[in-house]
Amino acid sequence: MSNDDHYGGGDVGGTGQTRTRLPDSPSDPYGTPRRTPRASRGLVTVVGVVVLLIAAIAFANQSSDSPGGDTSSDKPPTTTPTAPTGTAPVTTKTAGIPKGFAHDEQGAQSAAANYTAALGSDGMFKKDTRHALVDGIYAPDTAARMKGPQDEAYSTAFLAKLGLDANGNPPQGSTFVTRAVPIGTRVESYTPTGAKIAVWYTGLIGMAGAKSTDPVRTLWKTWTFELSWIGEDWKVVDDTQQDGPAPVPGDVPVSTSDDMSKAIKEFGGFTYAR
Repeated sequence: MSNDDHYGGGDVGGTGQTRTRLPDSPSDPYGTPRRTPRASRGLVTVVGVVVLLIAAIAFANQSSDSPGGDTSSDKPPTTTPTAPTGTAPVTTKTAGIPKGFAHDEQGAQSAAANYTAALGSDGMFKKDTRHALVDGIYAPDTAARMKGPQDEAYSTAFLAKLGLDANGNPPQGSTFVTRAVPIGTRVESYTPTGAKIAVWYTGLIGMAGAKSTDPVRTLWKTWTFELSWIGEDWKVVDDTQQDGPAPVPGDVPVSTSDDMSKAIKEFGGFTYAR
């Protein structure tokens, strides 16, 4: 320390003055030099600090949960984080198809998504169920116009290529797989009387079985529906499909036919889309 310091001047250590201990000075007249702390003692100190920190955090959390804690946290949230939002799903069905969709933009999207799942089911490969699906989804005049051409398209020769018999049934010991799973919807236009909704979906189709020559494969497509509000519900008046968008295939190993058959039987399809 300099002699002109603001503590009064003079050399440190003089009689009647405050003594200042200089750290680790070899000539310290007031005691032996301090020893360097051992590594083990430093480690104990660090561990002690960590333990105290954890205890403090636990105590703070416990205090906030206690009756005397922050009362603002006692207020219930306005909505449950995982609660569904928007118009409530339909509760009725016709021929297995949801009906009674909301008369708004969201209802039109829900109708299109559910129609995609229904039209991509194995029911389309059997004449009676196909007609029921068409009648439940399309406008009456559109349904009447479609049935003939569809019956021709789902011919015996076409079904045979998929491994099905003339009635749309798979051979014994095999499982026919066909599903359409909506990924998302896009509103291209909307009015209270009509809407155009595009549905991006992925699908599964093929035969799972030891003797199958048509293994189950995936596809990616966009199905666009033109809907009209008819008879208190949305009905399809026209529809088109196009390939994609398709993501890059993953590196998941292909499952065996037995695993695929088991999965199709155990994992039921969704009963309501969107």
